[in-house]
Amino acid sequence: MATEIKVPVLPESVSDATIATWHKKAGDAVKRDENLVDLETDKVVLEVPSTVDGVLKEIKFEEGATVNSAQVIAIIEEGAAAEAPTAEAGAKASAPAAGAETVQPKPDAGKADAKAAASKPQSSGRNDALPPGARFTAETKGIDASQVEGTGRRGAVTKEDLINYASGKTPGVSGGARPEERVPMTRIRKTIAARLMQSKESIAMLTSFNEVNLGKVMALRKELGEQFQKDHGIKLGFMSFFAKAAANALAKYPVVNASVDGDDIIYHGYADISVAISTDRGLVTPVLRNVERQGFAEIEQGIADYAKKARDGKLGLDDLQGGTFTITNGGTFGSLMSTPIVNPPQSAILGMHSIKERPIVENGQIVAAPMMYIALSYDHRIIDGKDAVLFLVDIKNQLENPHRMLLGM
Repeated sequence: MATEIKVPVLPESVSDATIATWHKKAGDAVKRDENLVDLETDKVVLEVPSTVDGVLKEIKFEEGATVNSAQVIAIIEEGAAAEAPTAEAGAKASAPAAGAETVQPKPDAGKADAKAAASKPQSSGRNDALPPGARFTAETKGIDASQVEGTGRRGAVTKEDLINYASGKTPGVSGGARPEERVPMTRIRKTIAARLMQSKESIAMLTSFNEVNLGKVMALRKELGEQFQKDHGIKLGFMSFFAKAAANALAKYPVVNASVDGDDIIYHGYADISVAISTDRGLVTPVLRNVERQGFAEIEQGIADYAKKARDGKLGLDDLQGGTFTITNGGTFGSLMSTPIVNPPQSAILGMHSIKERPIVENGQIVAAPMMYIALSYDHRIIDGKDAVLFLVDIKNQLENPHRMLLGM
């Protein structure tokens, strides 16, 4: 019985998807719920599993093709088994053809053949992960990419690496070779680029900065962190303090939580905070819903769950929809200060940065304190400078007095 495999029903905000990677080829046996193909949309990568046990009989669209919601992309023969050589076929293949002359092998011919076979690179699963151009080169030249030292980004094997490998050249010693590789942008990367340009072109963006002494937050984490983890099964991080402080400040300054729709301003009576998470495919911003109602443990668990889903490529479209405000943490990568870009239709974004010990004046004395620069980029069309600055100062005051924040003061 033939079973059709279709593109999942896409939400209205996503018009189509791109075939990113086939994990099976025609003729392969598949099991129910086994991932067949990755589909890349403007926001996430979707896995399409098999709905039955059987054999993948036909792939209707190759990698790179654009497909639409509910479109048939493959056919599975339910209950069938993968094709394998029969005993009779094997016997025929091993027997000499009728009338053919039987040639006796020369002494040591077997050793020579084995040596030749060992010296010839064989294809491996590593080749499947190569970009299209490099993969074609590997297949046509019979190169096992796992044996090649990559000089591309993050150690990726490029087409030039494969060509040098085939000609016996060594990376870095190949007569000044300067490898280059042209690859198309992924759907997610193109969408990120388009949204960033939209933000720069459609928003009157301005950024305000402040600095926060995180000494009391760090002391509180040290004092209560172990008990917090025992009680809730999750570590007490910095992000929950910032998310909670932001939710409290958004309630006091609702215009920072608002969005522009034509000539109207939409005020949101809830804090759905997008948390920026970096992945191999680009930046994603899953949404923590109703942060104003959540405790620290709920916030930390929500962030941890999203981080795991992002690493595993399991984020769904619903995880990324909406959001009234964004927090991004460039400090994770060592950034001391930056100007974050607003994520439309939101009107503001809070940027966290590295914590560095710096000298400050406290009670007339110069002391070293763990300081962080924070930044608020905002849409100046609806948020005045006064509201933006007061919002940022409110977050600073909460973080420098975390016990009061925990008590809702």
